[in-house]
Amino acid sequence: MLSWLQRDSLDFPPLGRALREPNGLLAAGGDLSPERLIRAYRHGCFPWYQDGQPILWWSPDPRTVLPPQEIHISRSLAKLLRQARFRVTFDQAFADVIQGCAGPRNYTDGTWITSPMQAAYIELHERGVAHSVEVWKDDELVGGLYGLAIGRIFFGESMFSRADNASKVGFATLVRHLHDWGFVLIDCQMPTQHLQSFGARPISREKFARYLQLYLDQPTVADWIA
Repeated sequence: MLSWLQRDSLDFPPLGRALREPNGLLAAGGDLSPERLIRAYRHGCFPWYQDGQPILWWSPDPRTVLPPQEIHISRSLAKLLRQARFRVTFDQAFADVIQGCAGPRNYTDGTWITSPMQAAYIELHERGVAHSVEVWKDDELVGGLYGLAIGRIFFGESMFSRADNASKVGFATLVRHLHDWGFVLIDCQMPTQHLQSFGARPISREKFARYLQLYLDQPTVADWIA
């Protein structure tokens, strides 16, 4: 049975109560306050819903992840990185990046990154929890991605690209920095061909929860201004 969250409580049901079909649906309701969002990620779930739906919270099993040290860089991408056709920055245009991620996609008519979602993650960014990666061609923003950094885990949310390979360059650059900063895991949430090409793989929800227990409260040497 689906659990409904109360606005006066930040508690989530145990992950083991998530539905099998649809895979990982854990709870509905609540709000998008910074405190609830942070609690959700620390608990092992994330919001994902469409306009007209209540807020839905998900914890899929299996969970798609990428340990930074296991990233696979293709020869063509390695060559592109060496050529430095793009300039990559961090936390320089968060609102523009999340707006880019909310833009039209070829495979869907709508977006789950609604205006309330954008406002909620912008507030997390202002609190130093959510971060963006910007990919520039000259002075034009041509790609990027955003997510949350809690302890030694980076929770990826979405990426976009307006130029060939721009999001790949941004992601590869981010992963290199996460490795250098001591992060142990990137949460990719759901499998995509794009992420699988980098080496993202499934792990059980139980194993993912153990990562959270071990690493959410451990410090890193991250310096997001680059």
